[in-house]
Amino acid sequence: MKFQIATVAGLLMAGQAIAAPAPSAPLQTRDGKTAAQIVAEIAPDSKTCASSTECRTADQAGPLLADAMVKYGVYSAGQIAGIIALTAFESVNYKYSHNVSPGRPGQGTSNMQMFNYNLMYAQSISALKGKVSGVDANAADAKKNEVLALVNTDEYNFGSGPWFFTTQCTKDVQSALAKGDDAGFSAYMGCVGVSVTDERKAYWTRAKAAFGLA
Repeated sequence: MKFQIATVAGLLMAGQAIAAPAPSAPLQTRDGKTAAQIVAEIAPDSKTCASSTECRTADQAGPLLADAMVKYGVYSAGQIAGIIALTAFESVNYKYSHNVSPGRPGQGTSNMQMFNYNLMYAQSISALKGKVSGVDANAADAKKNEVLALVNTDEYNFGSGPWFFTTQCTKDVQSALAKGDDAGFSAYMGCVGVSVTDERKAYWTRAKAAFGLA
């Protein structure tokens, strides 16, 4: 079942985490926007795709991202906004699921994770962990790309962002991002290991607007 992103109507406020809804209940923004509409607002260039087999439009990525947020228990508007802002930037508006420049082996997914995290991600998925048994950080480049191929399918590609956030960022960072402010986003970028550049901030600014956090 596909879900719409965000929170129970009327409760989408900065810094307010929302309890998980019943599995059968759709997630909605207070404005009734769908996941696809939100992604399109944050990443305008995702409305259409070029002839890349990796590219996914907002219509395709939105429901997959929404499902992934539910799977990893991410319900705070600030957290969802931050994760979408990051993944949209890293994947160039969901056009790529592998590192194009400089072309690091094993780096990819919508979160554009380095190989070591993609290996950890694969190991965390019951359907994949047997396929990466015995693989470690010293794997050959070809093996690294094999691991990436396992996790950058539609089934797992859009779960990498919420997986990383919920497993690799500290509770302090998670709480900070839940506030939906610039300090929280900066803390999140620190967890990722990057700084808040003007380009990243542009995605975050659109994300805040899309979720009513601005």
